[in-house]
Amino acid sequence: MHKIILLVEDNPDDVKLTLRAFKKHNISNDVVVVTDGAEALDYMFGTGRFAGRDVSQRPAIVFLDLKLPKMGGLEVLRRIRADERTARQPVVILTSSKEEQDLIAGYELAANSYVHKPVDFDQFVEVARQLGLYWLLLNEPLPIRNSA
Repeated sequence: MHKIILLVEDNPDDVKLTLRAFKKHNISNDVVVVTDGAEALDYMFGTGRFAGRDVSQRPAIVFLDLKLPKMGGLEVLRRIRADERTARQPVVILTSSKEEQDLIAGYELAANSYVHKPVDFDQFVEVARQLGLYWLLLNEPLPIRNSA
């Protein structure tokens, strides 16, 4: 089964950097990019522009920024965790926020990991490489419930 990455990121430069980093390190998974929190939930639950999407095909990992338009990342995570169909979805917060309150809130909402995005390009590429390899190759996720 081909593993999909859901990248929830509103900064086009960060999207480009992430995709470049994946490509540079031969992480060839399909990456679905959404640019706000509402769109992330539309993808997860097959609504809005993703209406009709087979929601049983869950992403292997969601990389979630916190500072998003329409709905913040913490609210997206809260809603993902609140729904039985997505409660065990692996979600990594990938953010520029160094706010301790964001870190605490992310873990209280059961984020699988919280990673600060480096500003330096080479460091960013290395972080993206490590995240991709770990979550797509090494990690053994819990089975995801496919109840409708």
